Amino acid sequence: MKHSALQEARYAYKPKLPPILRGAIETIQLQQGEPTESVEDRQALKQLFPHTYGKPVALFTKGENSSIGNRISVGVVLSGGQAPGGHNVISGLFDAIKKGNPESRLIGFLGGPGGILEEKQIEITSEYLDLYRNTGGFDIIGSGRTKLEAEEQFDTCIEVCHRLKIDALLIIGGDDSNTNGALLAEYFLKKDAGIKVIGVPKTIDGDLKNAHIETSFGFDTATKTYSELIGNIERDANSARKYWHFIKLMGRSASHIALECALQTRPNIAIISEEVAAKRMTLNQIVDSIVRVVRVRADQGNNFGVVLIPEGLIEFIPEMKKLISELNDLLAENQEYYDTLNTFEDQSAWINKNLSKDSSYVFSSLPNNIQRQLLMDRDPHGNVQVSRIETEKLLIEMVEDKLSELKSKGEYSGVFSSQNHFFGYEGRCAFPSNFDADYCYSLGFTSFILIASGLSGYMASVKNLHRPADEWVAGGIPITMMMNLEQRHGKQKPVIKKALVELDGKPFRTFASMRDEWALKGAYTFPGAIQYYGPAEVCNQPTATLKLEH
Repeated sequence: MKHSALQEARYAYKPKLPPILRGAIETIQLQQGEPTESVEDRQALKQLFPHTYGKPVALFTKGENSSIGNRISVGVVLSGGQAPGGHNVISGLFDAIKKGNPESRLIGFLGGPGGILEEKQIEITSEYLDLYRNTGGFDIIGSGRTKLEAEEQFDTCIEVCHRLKIDALLIIGGDDSNTNGALLAEYFLKKDAGIKVIGVPKTIDGDLKNAHIETSFGFDTATKTYSELIGNIERDANSARKYWHFIKLMGRSASHIALECALQTRPNIAIISEEVAAKRMTLNQIVDSIVRVVRVRADQGNNFGVVLIPEGLIEFIPEMKKLISELNDLLAENQEYYDTLNTFEDQSAWINKNLSKDSSYVFSSLPNNIQRQLLMDRDPHGNVQVSRIETEKLLIEMVEDKLSELKSKGEYSGVFSSQNHFFGYEGRCAFPSNFDADYCYSLGFTSFILIASGLSGYMASVKNLHRPADEWVAGGIPITMMMNLEQRHGKQKPVIKKALVELDGKPFRTFASMRDEWALKGAYTFPGAIQYYGPAEVCNQPTATLKLEH
């Protein structure tokens, strides 16, 4: 097998660990904090999770821990979409397991959670793992989106783990995957199965975080990758001086990616979905705000610019949010009948007849292609697949129409030519930055300490991430602490609450204080490619979001 020069060099990289995780592993002891509560819906969640609710925050301290050296077998699962650094979580877990007891085993379930149900697995060896250290992707064992939420599935998991003599499962995933992990941990305790479950916070969207989970892994690398591409486009826009680039960025439920990329690249316009919702901006108001900047820049002789758009914007526009909510409920309750409607015309007519008057008006006013995208296949939760809605093209079309109207009135004399982009998959499997390589390795190592200390239903946590790794603090938090109830498939279900952009937080306030200047002046910055070797200020910096938050 031939490897690139960078791949060979990254194999040799030694990830940094928090001080507590260095040295003799058997001297890492568990220290418990105060009992915890969920963020919302406390009574309901307490009833749903009688065995795992209210557990204390776990901290590590120096002291003798005889359980560290026990021989154990751990199963690991990669769940959901890819994020840079997943291989290093497994590397950290493997190295910690073997450091605890060389005879301990790490079993990788193939293809995500479905690999447990189908009993498809491999034993991860040092030789096999060495091909994946410090690299992007999830191809070491593959990922999948099978949801573990039914008792029959839980029973199968118990049977498989007992046959394979597995003592614990590590679930590497986002909010839904870790919610499933919490349900699994609760069921295992209820059945006295003797199998522990620990989660790791993964999502490039950055919406899985709180005071203890300061960022999800992959966010750093993905935003740096997107920012490189945005910077390249900004340089091109500055050079050609003839295109407005509308760039949609991943992030359905929150605008953390768009905000971070804006802070790194200083585009002319960056829309933040949470602000749109807070101001109750209509689709037309958003278009008008873009048109204002286009007109002023045209008056300056600058018929070009860059606009950043969060993937989930359309769900934050009040009238669109109401429409999508009605569609989700309508289709969840009538899926069987809806599936009998074979043509878009029949589907559209039935939808319009059953929507409220306001939502029917909004649906009918949308371009035909956007209507079709709203009625495409549901996601695994039965909701509209927002990533399929070409919001960037919708905004371009509406901006063009508005400018044409203004031009006919003699109120606009510029030239508007556009290009559209969607940056998503480009960032999900990039070589992890030094930050993500170190952070993920630390999360894997931390996960083993939690498992060896007998905890279950916890998520690995590494804090103080805005500082160098010498000052990082490892531990764990109960997953129930992060949960609330949300509407899924027309029913209230427990789920980890997504962290949205805080409009009173320093990252957004910093962006808001500068965006008017960025709109009109050539303030672009060009981050360039991720650097792995060189000065610390170039190679080891966390995101702007993380630094501003702390």
